[in-house]
Amino acid sequence: MNDISEADIRTQTARIEELRAAIAQAIVGQSEVVEQLLIGLLAGGHCLLEGVPGLGKTLLVRTLGQAMRLQFRRVQFTPDLMPSDLLGTELLEEDHGTGHRHFRFQRGPVFTNLLLADELNRTPPKTQAALLEAMQERTVSFAGATHELPAPFFVLATQNPIEQAGTYPLPEAQLDRFLLQIRVGYPNEDEERSILVQTTGARTAQVPQVMDGDQVLALQALTRQVHVGDDLLGWINRLVRATRPGEGAPEPIARFVRWGAGPRAGQSLVLASKARALLHGRLAATREDVTALVAPVMRHRLLLSFAAEAEQVSTDDVIAALLRDMPMPAA
Repeated sequence: MNDISEADIRTQTARIEELRAAIAQAIVGQSEVVEQLLIGLLAGGHCLLEGVPGLGKTLLVRTLGQAMRLQFRRVQFTPDLMPSDLLGTELLEEDHGTGHRHFRFQRGPVFTNLLLADELNRTPPKTQAALLEAMQERTVSFAGATHELPAPFFVLATQNPIEQAGTYPLPEAQLDRFLLQIRVGYPNEDEERSILVQTTGARTAQVPQVMDGDQVLALQALTRQVHVGDDLLGWINRLVRATRPGEGAPEPIARFVRWGAGPRAGQSLVLASKARALLHGRLAATREDVTALVAPVMRHRLLLSFAAEAEQVSTDDVIAALLRDMPMPAA
């Protein structure tokens, strides 16, 4: 473990709290959603926000972009969106002095720090697949050339879970590239009243810029230095492996899961747990960090069986049962 002090933690935690306070200027409530979004930011992973229309998913991502001095772009995914609309295209240009013609790559909106992929499941698989390389490798390959994306680079995507007409479900390979799937629920009564007051008056919320790209990269580097004990690492490994149906699988997995999580889920759970520990001002991840993040990390990586659909069992139900059956052994 590299040198990391309590002073480093206090300094960085204060910076994160400034970002959280800036987001609160425009977002009412949703504290758990905001925390998970910040965990994705610190861990350097992409996030998929799922919720019905009108819950502020787009506003939340836009507010995050406003609070950071990062390049932010929003793409509304539609059935007619083409890969070139996202990645870019080559333009034929002519030098009027020499008459020489050459191709120049015109970069698309994916060349940014923070990409809001709004309603990602509304675009066909060909365009969805255009994001795969960008999300995993942070590069774009076009016409035999590889172009680096700026750092940091995040994809924050939204989708509506109840709409079926005109949608294309995300393939498992793409879902696996999201660090977290964040469920956005309805606000409580007090929060909804505050939303009504805040959004129907003459004044608009002013979101201060409190963080830049270098500070984000420094936070990500610090996150990777947070300690994860051997016992905790072993438990994470066993949890991930237990999601795979087969001989000796726990009962809820054997009955309700057709396909379990891969190694990327374990990597994501370790990094997300480190990020949550840093958010809470700690130098080491704990069992509580892992427990809080198993569902956001796993829910989009489990393929349920027909029995689960018939009995209306969700991935969160399966994960809760798995945690009950496989608690972390006492030290």
